Amino acid sequence: MRLDARRIGLGVAAPVLAIAVALLLTTVILLIAGDPVLAVWQVLFRAPLPRQIVAIINEATVLYLSAVAVAIGFKMNLFNIGVDGQYRVASFAAAVFAGAHWLPGWLNIIVAIIVAMCTGALWALIAGLLKVTRGVSEVIGTIMLNYIATYLVAYLLRLAAVKVEGSNATSTQILAEESRVPGISLEWLIGTPKEIYGLAVLAVVVGIVYWFVLSKTRFGFDLRATGASETAAVASGVNVKKMIVASMVLSGAAAGLVGMPLLFGQDYAYGDTVQAGLGFAGMSVALLGRNHPVGMAFAAVLWGYLNQLSNGLQISAGVSDRLVLIIQGIIVLSVVIAYEVVRRARLRLEQGRVAKELAAQPRQDAAEEVAA
Repeated sequence: MRLDARRIGLGVAAPVLAIAVALLLTTVILLIAGDPVLAVWQVLFRAPLPRQIVAIINEATVLYLSAVAVAIGFKMNLFNIGVDGQYRVASFAAAVFAGAHWLPGWLNIIVAIIVAMCTGALWALIAGLLKVTRGVSEVIGTIMLNYIATYLVAYLLRLAAVKVEGSNATSTQILAEESRVPGISLEWLIGTPKEIYGLAVLAVVVGIVYWFVLSKTRFGFDLRATGASETAAVASGVNVKKMIVASMVLSGAAAGLVGMPLLFGQDYAYGDTVQAGLGFAGMSVALLGRNHPVGMAFAAVLWGYLNQLSNGLQISAGVSDRLVLIIQGIIVLSVVIAYEVVRRARLRLEQGRVAKELAAQPRQDAAEEVAA
């Protein structure tokens, strides 16, 4: 039990240490720049307003889905940098399908979500096949696919765009009322008319499925084993190439869900103002949350909290809201270093435990011989 407590402590130590280092380094940067340190921290550490709480939950929902997509690859020791491109093509495909209104109401929504997952999976499959058939690094493959996705969607959007009178915005067909997911009101709880995305429930379901598949199934065991050691996985009969392709496909399918809360709960179309960078933000959340479903949830809320509270920096402290990007960048850098420190500490604990057990074994054998 004591050893378990130590493991839990070490697991929590890395993200806590990373956040502490980020706060310290940010303070140093503020002092060097001559900015008001106290005013900045007062803005970032004050309790969010009710409307900001809703915005934090909504942003965390999207970031969590992105983090799960990245974490599936991380568990396999694959770096799916292409989540940004995968969710773009998936959101566009879902928006075109749902906007056509071929199906009624909720059936239209459900099939559009399936279309998004299939599109994201197919786009990620390209990188997986390039890796197993031609040895192309998934990092290079997914980065190049990001660029292709960005310009391909921009080109297709011009073909499928619907002009809105009095606006220069370009978007797909606006979803009908029956194809929109109603929000969830928190007015009874925090007293704001703002609503969280109805598809926030989707993030909860995805988190549970992610935990169950990776922790409770043979497929999840094979995936984690392959990520830990391909040689050992091959020796145990695992088809490594098959696992690489499968993990990329699953990661792409999860990436396809990233834009769904925005499409069905806020934007109701795919346009040229679609939010970019969600894939890279998801990588940061996955790293900070250690690819754990609960850890990533806390990390997503932290990221959303920082983004929402940053809006008041310019007004209240006279500091650019870009400071939050510096804080987030330092957290990501610190968490990588902190995880390595914690890994070495855990290794030393394990070595010490094994050494004690080996030292105690001869004494136990001698005692048994004397007793005999």
